[in-house]
Amino acid sequence: MIERPAGLEEFLGQEKVRKILKIAIESAKRRGEPLDHVLFYGPPGTGKTTLSMIIAKELGREIKIVSAPTIERKGDLIALITSLNEGDVLFIDEIHRLNRAIEESIYSAMEDFRIDIVTGGTRAKSFSIDLPRFTLIGATTRLNLLTPPFRSRFGIICRLELYSVPELKEIAKRNSVKLNINLTERALEVLARCSRGTPRILNQLLKRFRDYATVNNWDRIDEKRAEEILRELGIDSYGLDHMDRKILKTIAETFKGGPVGLNVLATVLKEDVDTIENVHEPYLIELGLIVRTPRGRKVTAKALEILGYKVAQPFLI
Repeated sequence: MIERPAGLEEFLGQEKVRKILKIAIESAKRRGEPLDHVLFYGPPGTGKTTLSMIIAKELGREIKIVSAPTIERKGDLIALITSLNEGDVLFIDEIHRLNRAIEESIYSAMEDFRIDIVTGGTRAKSFSIDLPRFTLIGATTRLNLLTPPFRSRFGIICRLELYSVPELKEIAKRNSVKLNINLTERALEVLARCSRGTPRILNQLLKRFRDYATVNNWDRIDEKRAEEILRELGIDSYGLDHMDRKILKTIAETFKGGPVGLNVLATVLKEDVDTIENVHEPYLIELGLIVRTPRGRKVTAKALEILGYKVAQPFLI
């Protein structure tokens, strides 16, 4: 079983974010006050939930984890926050999906640790409920969907980046020991290179490596075996899966290399817009295979070469 890192020192990657959090946590502990509210944003699977759990552990407090769509009414929010103790952490995943009424209700809870209630009909009365001083941690892949007033109430805003191959290789080396599988250095590098810059995907692939090793009675997975497993899983040497290649091929062939709008592309591919934008696009952009322009997405010369096309000269991207 692969366990989450227990502390900031065990967490690999995101060095700038770890430094910011380390200082902020130590300061909060010395002052005896709750940590400032934290907002994590970035691609899925880069450590937002794990870091939130680590923050609570470093503070010596409890954490309550909830997904934004489950908070449907103001009463749900009040019940959540009043169940916290002083200094505890409330983690809201997909925080951009909070409805506007809930978002506005949380403003006073974040700033003044109170929430206003209105009761009654024609003789409505308003009163406030005092709340425990808590730390709200929000996680989102869509920072642009948070309103400016909401974003401004977070004291610490951190962007989590995709991981480098050396960082992923180190994570793979550590977690392969936990799963009791033996990978050569070259196999670790192949795995890291095909993990799309994301520890979550790396760990998923590592478990599939364990499956193949168990079924085939392999005492070691070398580079050749690693590449064989990835081929059977539909993943190429760049870490691209079937949908990645389909996106690139559609832009290259159907739309003559682009530009093409995201909604049009999603319609042609019969795929959800959010899936393309949040799951596939960040990695394709990171690899330099597509670019965003004011008129839409375009494939690059590198993408055309990977797809096996002859690149006409001059090709400006």
